[in-house]
Amino acid sequence: MRKILLLTVLFCCVNMTAGIVASENPANGLPPIPKGYQNEDQIKAAIFTGQVKLIDAANVPVPDSIVEELDIEYGKIGGRSLKLDLYRPKATAKPVPAIIFIHGGAWKGGDKSHMKFYAVRFAKQGYVTASIAYRFSQEAPFPAAVEDAKCAVRWLRAHAKTYNVDPDKIAVSGNSAGGHLSLMVGYSSDVEEWEGQGGNSGVSSRVQAVINFYGPVDLTTPFAQKQSVVHQFLAGKKYDEEPKLYHRASPITYLTQDDPPTLIFHGSIDSTVPIDQADMLADKLSELGIPYLYDQFEGWPHTMDLAQVVNDRCCYQMDRFLEKFLPLND
Repeated sequence: MRKILLLTVLFCCVNMTAGIVASENPANGLPPIPKGYQNEDQIKAAIFTGQVKLIDAANVPVPDSIVEELDIEYGKIGGRSLKLDLYRPKATAKPVPAIIFIHGGAWKGGDKSHMKFYAVRFAKQGYVTASIAYRFSQEAPFPAAVEDAKCAVRWLRAHAKTYNVDPDKIAVSGNSAGGHLSLMVGYSSDVEEWEGQGGNSGVSSRVQAVINFYGPVDLTTPFAQKQSVVHQFLAGKKYDEEPKLYHRASPITYLTQDDPPTLIFHGSIDSTVPIDQADMLADKLSELGIPYLYDQFEGWPHTMDLAQVVNDRCCYQMDRFLEKFLPLND
């Protein structure tokens, strides 16, 4: 199994040429892929006995150098307010890139505060960051959550001057269902029907980079077809009833050569979103010649980045990916 697939266009070459490098290259400071486990029960035992340390995602201090603005309205659907939390450096000499984070929760739960760990971390590095809330499937099924995520991009771009954001340097990053939404945002900027009516119509929802943590890529696979959370996300429709809907809700459907560079993280024993979802995304990106980095974690499950050793490597890879495609110091 591939541990890491690294296109040379990403970090190794000056010219944007296609090619794959499979190498850890420890000399560059990349933390190694931590040793995994045979199954999820082993990981639970390792957490219980203290062998696996978890990040403290619930208690994230905001340093004095960062401005935190909570519950900003980024869109409105009828009377329904859509909100985000924004983090930005107090002192920036010029407009900086921005990253929008999208939480997971099977499209039916979770909270924007769950992405505060990443939002604060990257704000400390100099990015403007936002963590968004969106409509859940029990309130409004597909494409509502996609429309909301794209609305957040439009809002941020429309308010770029207010928050000192470079409107040409926006990335989107998501975990699990949030990964799916990030991929949909990244690959469907030319699909007008998914823009929705949340606000700032006419402003582009295109992003310049995508980061996907173990998100669903193709909802037409036999495994995805059977999942109740997918049925709920798609308004209760089963695949046999409306196969075209499953196709339309799959990010891989929209991939074209002009789509943004993509960073992929996935664990080999993920029972929630099987790793073959990430495999097919990497294969398609390679086929189209789109720069990507695919980091596989052998023996790690869904939400693996809650483990400190996994998170360390993910953050290192995110740093390098963003340095390449959303640099702070242009």
